[in-house]
Amino acid sequence: MEFDPGAVSLFAELVGTAVFAASGASAAVGKRLDLFGVVVIGVICALGGGAIRDLLIDAKPLVLTDWRYPLVAVVAALVVFRFHPALSRMRTSMLILDAAGLALFTVIGTLKGLDFGFAVYAACIVGVLSGIGGGILRDVLVQEIPAVLREDFYAMAAVVGAVMVGVGARWESQIGHWTLMLIAIATIFVVRLVAIRYRWQAPKPNF
Repeated sequence: MEFDPGAVSLFAELVGTAVFAASGASAAVGKRLDLFGVVVIGVICALGGGAIRDLLIDAKPLVLTDWRYPLVAVVAALVVFRFHPALSRMRTSMLILDAAGLALFTVIGTLKGLDFGFAVYAACIVGVLSGIGGGILRDVLVQEIPAVLREDFYAMAAVVGAVMVGVGARWESQIGHWTLMLIAIATIFVVRLVAIRYRWQAPKPNF
């Protein structure tokens, strides 16, 4: 069977979309929103970061051009709405999947920024916003302080991976496109999980 990089990338993005939709829907369920509210928050969490990324690079948002992304987000949100009692007992699995989604969306966003001719620092900003943007919108809508302002190594993990992609892109021909992607994705994923495991925190004001 011939390897199709485009199909692999699409599958990975759809999985990430489903994970973030589930994350948003879970937050909405926790706030006791109705079915419509759960689906809306799920879709916004799943597609918000990508929409921000596409607007920054002056591209048409995927949510408006590819029906598969909103469909996956809606289905994932509906699954959470229906089975949330069982899913609430899978918190560890959800955190792992969320870390994977963060890693994937950050790396893809950074690469797209570079592909559109952005400077390295600008592409990194695009990538980080792609990874954390949906979560910020989710938290604002459910009236929570955004996780990126409370969980320091959520955004920091994305920053580390985005910088790796931005700097490593100079040697992409030697490293290999997929190798660079996988290394950056794995780095974000591991940093995020280690931060959760050991409860890494940046310094906070003393009161």
